[in-house]
Amino acid sequence: MTLIESTTGTLKDPAVVPPRLPHQPSTPAHRFPLQQGAVRRAPVDTHTTIPVLDVTIPVFNEERDLEECLRRLHDHLRESFPHGFRITVADNASTDSTLKIAERVARELPELAVVHLEEKGRGNALRKVWLASPSPVLAYMDVDLSTDLAALAPLLAPLISGHSDLAIGTRLTRNSRVVRGPKREFISRSYNLMLHSFMGARFSDAQCGFKAIRADVAQQILPHTMDNSWFFDTELLVLAERCGLRVHEVPVDWIDDPHSSVDVVRTALADIRGMVRLTRDLLSGRIPVPELRAALARGPLPASSRTAEQNPRSSLFGQLVRFAAIGAVSTLAYVLIFLLCRGFMDPQLANFLALLVTAIANTGANRRFTFGIQGGNPARHHFEGLIVFGIGLALTSGALALVHSTTTPDRWGELLTVVAANLAATAVRFLLFRLWVFRQPARPTAPEQPTAPEQPAPTAQATAQATAHTETAAS
Repeated sequence: MTLIESTTGTLKDPAVVPPRLPHQPSTPAHRFPLQQGAVRRAPVDTHTTIPVLDVTIPVFNEERDLEECLRRLHDHLRESFPHGFRITVADNASTDSTLKIAERVARELPELAVVHLEEKGRGNALRKVWLASPSPVLAYMDVDLSTDLAALAPLLAPLISGHSDLAIGTRLTRNSRVVRGPKREFISRSYNLMLHSFMGARFSDAQCGFKAIRADVAQQILPHTMDNSWFFDTELLVLAERCGLRVHEVPVDWIDDPHSSVDVVRTALADIRGMVRLTRDLLSGRIPVPELRAALARGPLPASSRTAEQNPRSSLFGQLVRFAAIGAVSTLAYVLIFLLCRGFMDPQLANFLALLVTAIANTGANRRFTFGIQGGNPARHHFEGLIVFGIGLALTSGALALVHSTTTPDRWGELLTVVAANLAATAVRFLLFRLWVFRQPARPTAPEQPTAPEQPAPTAQATAQATAHTETAAS
């Protein structure tokens, strides 16, 4: 079956005509209402004629691997998944025979649907197919099936039970088994380190092509995603975490496809541009995170009064990693500004200007990403940050004055001096940021209700007297 508009060859408007299987009722699937403040979502109703699971396979010019992938996945689901399912091939403007192969296989397998899109991009395909699907659980995987399908059951179980909102396969945990080249391994780990450092992400693997999401959650957050390509995964996960959703991670066995057409370097650069754009969107308020969080976030557990659980960014190690990453970027910016200004001004003035510019940017970045503070009073934080900046200025200015009083350094000697002094000031800056500028006041706990003093247990004599008194009154 092909879900294609007969006149234009493009996907019908998903808001008007969601794709359906043959003999499937045209009424939309029942969406379980999100329980605001609930610790646990409602379980998915598996006793329905609508497929419980919809697995999307985005493809572009995959004529070589497509049929084998579809038959292998279909056999696995038919044998191991106990509920109704559908496999949706999302053809992203393929120019080879990919679409014809998908249509031919769909005529043989009633659980297979085909959607043809005129635009390329994995994010575009997943957004359109997922928003149109009536199934309560949505998943996707890469056409090469690099991930062992044995991980599919643990990926879906927490979503069906209501335990989690999203589930992702991860290649970057100790329990994962991965076969791939050192280049892709290095790029993948570096990218995830950047996500943890600059965006405060807590998931371990952003780009593994093996993910699932509950449809009730997807309907809420997918309209706020913008990326149409590979960064879509990261955008979805970052937004999910910011909205207080629970992301379940499944260690996977993963074997790299040597024939993959993905340009890893170009994709990594596009992901970095996506990080910049997403950060801008979050800071500008284009994505209404507070409203989404109020509607989607799970309620706190009784133990959430503990400080470490109130603020997931309060762990010392995580703050050190993010602070160090921001500090590395600030140091590079400082060096560039110092060298630029030193060409036409006094070294002390060049040092002052370079420190002032980077200190303001550094305070803002640490406020947002290292210590996870939004709203509040940024003016006060920047004022206190300038006081911290004064300490760094004193250290670097003193080091410059000392080196000039003992020798006549060249330009690089000056630079090494101020960089060394600036690194020394960094440790002081982190302590002051953590203990003073961005210190989170402890949340007041509810006062304990006074309890009535415990009465001593009545003695046998008192009990006998009370019984006798009752009998006398009754007579």
